[in-house]
Amino acid sequence: MNQELWTAVDQYFTESLCPPDPVLIQAQQANKAAGLPAIDVAPNQGKLLHLLARIRGAQRILEIGTLGGYSTIWLARALPPHGMLITLEADPKHAAVATANIERAGLSSIVDLRLGPALDSLAVLAREKQAPFDFIFLDADKPNNPNYLDWAVHFSRPGTIIVGDNVVRDGAIIDPNDQDPSVQGSRKLLDKIGADPRLDATALQTVGSKGYDGFVLALVK
Repeated sequence: MNQELWTAVDQYFTESLCPPDPVLIQAQQANKAAGLPAIDVAPNQGKLLHLLARIRGAQRILEIGTLGGYSTIWLARALPPHGMLITLEADPKHAAVATANIERAGLSSIVDLRLGPALDSLAVLAREKQAPFDFIFLDADKPNNPNYLDWAVHFSRPGTIIVGDNVVRDGAIIDPNDQDPSVQGSRKLLDKIGADPRLDATALQTVGSKGYDGFVLALVK
């Protein structure tokens, strides 16, 4: 088993189940041309987020961590015409690329991109008394994952789905002595989810074009 094989299987799944989409392809190309980190979700992972949001019947989605807007497009396409997705991005360059990608996808009317540190933006959403969200995707800086979870629960209601990405860290997640802040943030995220009686959750390991990683999926009771 190796990265070449994992990538080939991902490509097979994508070709079989995710028809070529010019808008998504252009978003990937724009992100690469702008020099954004190559950390977007893979197409089959984006499709999974899309399907989970549709299964939930989501009308309001919160995304913490926009990058270039690739996952934003997948999630926003799961919404009804009157739906709303709020996505939070700290980096002005990333936000500019994402805004262009979202506009090209024809989703500007239902996507509200907030620029600034996510914890600051979340506090603003609270002051605005935003209604609960049906689906929340945590995919920003991992050291702050425990704080993002607190806000996710704050903005949830029974039935809200919370997905946290990149929790396996190439297997480093099982080492309590690993001093990588992203590993520690992910461990604290999982510990908090497991200890919270309001949440029912599981986590899955994944391999594919993005390497060895995984995600945690929680349902608000």
